[in-house]
Parts: sequence; structure tokens; C-alpha cells
Amino acid sequence: MRPIRLSIVGVYRPKGVADHRYIGDKRSGTVYDLDMVPTDDSAAAGQPTRAVIDELVASGRYLCFAPDTLAEARNRGYRLRGG
Repeated sequence: MRPIRLSIVGVYRPKGVADHRYIGDKRSGTVYDLDMVPTDDSAAAGQPTRAVIDELVASGRYLCFAPDTLAEARNRGYRLRGG
């Protein structure tokens, strides 16, 4: 029997929004997919960095969606950053 290889990718979840995937910025109407935020500060073009998300959470001007889906974010008028 061959061993199974698993790849575990770290996902960045700041305190206060740890149970959510999508977080909306009330100031700009932008929604961020926290699964796309790298665990370090290296982000691809068009993707948010940890610093952006940390600033948003610290400002208190964010919204988490229920259900936690991109469709619900769009229903509320938010648009995915870079998408």
C-alpha cells in the first residue's frame, strides 16, 4: 500500500472573522475571499494582502455574509476584488 500525500494549505483568518470565507468592505463595496489571502505577505496581482485585511478588520467597517457565499455578497451589492 502506497502512502497518501496530502497538501495542507494555510488559510489566513484574522480574529473576529475566523469562521467566514467572504468579508465585505462597507467603505468601498468590495468583497474579499479570505481563501485567496496568502498566509505570508506575498500576494499575486489583484489579490488582497494580510495587511489590507488586517486594516479592514481593525477599522470595524466590514460585513460578514450569511450564508457565507459569494452569491450572498453579490445580492447585497458587493463585488469581488479583482473579479
